[in-house]
Amino acid sequence: MEQMANRAQTIVADTLIAAGAFFLAYILSSARILELGVAGLPTLKLLQLIGIYAALAAVFSTIFRRELSPWRYVSIPDALVLTRTAFLTAGVFLLAVFVMDRADGLPRSALAMAVIFQMVGCMGARIVRRALHEHALDSFAPLKTVKDRAPQAPSLLLIGPPSLADSYLRDVARRHDHAWTPVGIVGPDARDVGQQVRGVCVIESLDNLDAAMTDLRRWNRYPRAILFLDEPGRLRGLTADQLGQLKNDGIRLLRLPSIVELAHQDGMALLPMREISVEELLARDPIELDRAAVGALIRGRRVLITGAGGSIGAELCRQVAAFQAAHVTMMDFSETSLFEIDREMTETWPALSHSAVLCDVRNARRLEQAFRKEKPHLVFHAAALKHVSMVERHPCEGVLTNVVGTWNVAEAAKSCGAAQMVLISTDKAVDPSNVMGATKRLAEAVIQAQQAGQGTRFSAVRFGNVLGSAGSVVPIFKSQIDRGGPVTVTHEEIERFFMTIPEAAQLVLHATATCAEDEESAHARLFLLEMGEPVRIMDLARQMIALSGRIPGKDIDIEITGLRPGEKLTEALLDETERSLPCAPKVMEVVSSSALRITSSHLVEIEGLAEMGDVEDVRRALFDLVGQIRGEKAGAAPTLRVVANG
Repeated sequence: MEQMANRAQTIVADTLIAAGAFFLAYILSSARILELGVAGLPTLKLLQLIGIYAALAAVFSTIFRRELSPWRYVSIPDALVLTRTAFLTAGVFLLAVFVMDRADGLPRSALAMAVIFQMVGCMGARIVRRALHEHALDSFAPLKTVKDRAPQAPSLLLIGPPSLADSYLRDVARRHDHAWTPVGIVGPDARDVGQQVRGVCVIESLDNLDAAMTDLRRWNRYPRAILFLDEPGRLRGLTADQLGQLKNDGIRLLRLPSIVELAHQDGMALLPMREISVEELLARDPIELDRAAVGALIRGRRVLITGAGGSIGAELCRQVAAFQAAHVTMMDFSETSLFEIDREMTETWPALSHSAVLCDVRNARRLEQAFRKEKPHLVFHAAALKHVSMVERHPCEGVLTNVVGTWNVAEAAKSCGAAQMVLISTDKAVDPSNVMGATKRLAEAVIQAQQAGQGTRFSAVRFGNVLGSAGSVVPIFKSQIDRGGPVTVTHEEIERFFMTIPEAAQLVLHATATCAEDEESAHARLFLLEMGEPVRIMDLARQMIALSGRIPGKDIDIEITGLRPGEKLTEALLDETERSLPCAPKVMEVVSSSALRITSSHLVEIEGLAEMGDVEDVRRALFDLVGQIRGEKAGAAPTLRVVANG
């Protein structure tokens, strides 16, 4: 009822403005004394003309649903609709009075002025309402004292394009957020210097950031924080050394969530700031995700995630919750990790149905019981041993978790009737030189061998290192820098592919949605996420040291330790026996010519060796199977086409 009353108020206001506009136009255009007229006279008089004009304005305002557009958010499209309403009102009005008495009582110039007055009145009222809502008139208050005008909140410098600064400042005004006082904008284009965006001046270009900071200090407006409006890695000319110096000066470096983090912030007018991290220094183009397809995949479905307490698993839980899953089952063997993600889900999404299951993927019987109880539609298998050096020393554990565990999860998914199961794989599965990579390559083959026509659809998603994850070098570098060094790098030329945790999880969901659209495929599918250009680990170490405000080689040393067993200088995303085909933005499908189909007999043999703890035999059997998968050795098993062309 209240909403209907608000809409009625808008129509009444537009009608009264139109009536006033016509009245004013009639007065200004008429050279004679006004005759209000009485009923029965042959010509239409002023009150009758005003009534007709106002009634038509009300009709067109209703037709174009102007009552649905809040005045405090008025924009250019609203102005165009108001203009159309005014012209249509005047046109139909002229036609009506011409039919009634050939427009005998209508001054000819009144109609033109009425259109202008109506447009100005309707738009002007809305602009004033928006100005009041955004406190845009505060600066015109003539009675404010000097103390009132002085900024009370900590000063904030904005870095980014003026268009993004305009969006941010508009959102701040709408939210009446006085946590920070913007003192200037540093933009990427020198041509914008001197312009103002909502009263905040573009003081310098990004190339002259140091000069801008000097000026702000001289003007006694040195910022307490800097907000990056765009991805810091995309702001060319910004170096880790500069950021480190700013942090040394006590300036907080803040940023808004990136596009891959927006799923957590739906419905918020002003997105929360957070501290900048080294991940933002790795320049990447923003990812354009098909959120509609991912939403259709997740919404209203029961989802189970193994390894839910890990970096990727936990992020998958968050994003699945944001896409309104019917129920989320979090499964992990680590009690502490499972407790933490369960607590986070309870606090962040209290209305979401979810459960935490403490279970080891090695335990096939317990796993099947859990799956039958939870009845998931979608299964994301993120549980794995992923530290290269640790798995290299314990190959039996790697086989039991990464290979046998994957087989158990796939069998459980089939037995409970799940629609899809997705394996999270790694680029180390390509031409593996270490046990961890070999187990993940064998896990991919396990998934590819599971597809048998209709029923559960199986797929695997392969990507490189994830910044900030448990297996990433970033936490190691951070702890070494906090200790005062040295930072250890295994080789000067070693390089890896990187992406952030939210980016990886979003692309996994994106690839899964792509797989879900192809219901006719009779083969398992292997997807590859586009990783951009590889990053030199040495450069990453230098950036992190500089970002901490220290000088590499002077304040903190970088020590070369030598390659570890099984470690390669560079990683690849495709094997010699594979080729890729684009199937979605940032997602490619891998087509393999592998000739080995993994069967339960293969796994029984290697599982038996792993259970006995025979390290050398396990390593030998593992690489023998991987060699057959890659076509290095002839396998006795029947040929399997791993991935369909689609």
